[in-house]
Amino acid sequence: MELLLELSGWAGAFAILAAYLSVSMGWLKAGRVFQTANLLGACAFIINGAFHEAWPSVVTNIAWFLISAIALLRLRTVRQLPGVPEATGPLAIVDAAADPRLAVRAAGACEVRGDRQ
Repeated sequence: MELLLELSGWAGAFAILAAYLSVSMGWLKAGRVFQTANLLGACAFIINGAFHEAWPSVVTNIAWFLISAIALLRLRTVRQLPGVPEATGPLAIVDAAADPRLAVRAAGACEVRGDRQ
């Protein structure tokens, strides 16, 4: 039984780290798969932490579990709108100086267009 509880901890660590690595590298979007891996990993850490009486870890992973569970519930109700980009992935780099439409006037600041110095 002790071996099973130890394996639970290692499986949880693998699930959470693999999900984090995959999202960070852009291999996976922060969606259902990511949140499910976090939820299952947190469950495994809760079991392992309770076995070892590591209560700060248990409390942290209960919070981690709740965050993932709420995110999964919210993902059930959210649809991807046509033409709206995903929340994760590479971001476009915009050169504001090269596009005069992006000029922003701030209080007391010079404009990008150069008509005021």
